[in-house]
Amino acid sequence: MRIGKPATASGVTAKTIRFYEQAGLLPEPARTAGGYRDYAPEAVQRLGFIRDVQGAGLSLAEIRSVLELRDDGQAPCGHVTELINAHLAEIDRRMAELVATRAALRGLARRATQTDPATCTEGYICRILTTSA
Repeated sequence: MRIGKPATASGVTAKTIRFYEQAGLLPEPARTAGGYRDYAPEAVQRLGFIRDVQGAGLSLAEIRSVLELRDDGQAPCGHVTELINAHLAEIDRRMAELVATRAALRGLARRATQTDPATCTEGYICRILTTSA
């Protein structure tokens, strides 16, 4: 099938499909006598998989590693579990950073409500944001 059909069926653009080919995520399809790409029906499933896994936060390199294992006839379950756990750990770290940032911003918001703009003097860029104020 020509590129438009797998694009429509998988919810990605033809440009994305060509990019996935160049990135090694999708095998280069056979060509018709006229030189058009001729995709096998399995391409739709693979494209949907790539789209869904990207939505879960895996990078294209990580997705490629999963696909390579499957293409080599191996079950990628162990590798996928490691990737998921690494992403969860990273999200936990980022969430902790966000909690700390929120606490800092709440402190600054309290300071802002207690700061009289009339008391701002030269020597400060912003008394609210200056910790020595």
